[in-house]
Amino acid sequence: MLPLYRLPHFTFHFSEDRIIPRFHLEGIRAGRRVSVFKIDTESGEQLGLLAEAVVGKDGWVDLQEPIIIKAEETFIVVPEEKC
Repeated sequence: MLPLYRLPHFTFHFSEDRIIPRFHLEGIRAGRRVSVFKIDTESGEQLGLLAEAVVGKDGWVDLQEPIIIKAEETFIVVPEEKC
């Protein structure tokens, strides 16, 4: 069954401070580039680019440098457009 609507990005939100060295993206093939943006939790506005990376084996993304996310902050991961 296909979903009626699918967001073009992945959203991560934490209730506690976190140091994020890697994360998992379900359904994204290895080799696809992604951009990581901090966003305003209430408006959804992008506040700045945190990192760029390439999806690895089994959907795991290892960042060159870990990102620090404070409690109640949100970041999104946007895969590159499919070619």
